[in-house]
Formats: sequence, structure tokens, C-alpha cells
Amino acid sequence: MEKHVTLVGALHIGYGAFHVLCALAAFAFIAAGGLLGGLIAEEKFVIFLTFFIATTIAVWIILISVPGIIGGIWLLRHKPWARYLVLVVSVLALMDVPLGLGIGIYSIWVLVQDETAKLFGPCC
Repeated sequence: MEKHVTLVGALHIGYGAFHVLCALAAFAFIAAGGLLGGLIAEEKFVIFLTFFIATTIAVWIILISVPGIIGGIWLLRHKPWARYLVLVVSVLALMDVPLGLGIGIYSIWVLVQDETAKLFGPCC
């Protein structure tokens, strides 16, 4: 079961990192589009508004991704609390079809096994 736990940790680190990269790409495209549109229309408000929207979207996605990255890192170090954090993140990932659904189902299956619970020992 140790190999499965290692894979789950790595999957959550990679999945979170992928979302951070997507957030940065979304920020770049939205802000660039707003800058271009604002310069063409000669409207500073358009630049401000799209920059604000791009920042809000990017920060939101990054904030949602950070617990999965942290949980994945500490899951690899066999911290009992990380198991619970990754379980919560996995349940939330079920809403992201199809990749999050697959990662979520696999992670939940691995982390609720009795062998996994014994591997992590008593909590806190």
C-alpha cells in the first residue's frame, strides 16, 4: 500500500501544480487581452477591470490548489493529518471531470484502506 500512498501524494502535487500553471496562463491571457482592448479603445477602465478579473481568477485557483500540494508533500512524509487533508481535497476533486474524478476516486480508495490507516499510525 506504500506505493499507492506515494502515487497519491505525487498525483496531488502534480495536479495542484498543473492548476497553478493554468491559473498563471489564464492570468496572462486575460490581462493581455484587457491590455490590448484597453489600448485599442483608449480606455484605462477596461485595462483595470480585466486586470482585476484576471488577478481574482488566478488567486482563487491558486488558493484552491495549495492545500492539494501541501497535502501531497506531507502525505509522502507519512504525516497522519495529511491523510485527512488529502481525503478532503480528493472529495472536492470529484467535481472536476474527468481528471479530478479519476484522481479523487483513486485517492479516496487508497486512503480509506485499513493498511493505509496502519501505515500512518494514530492521528495527532
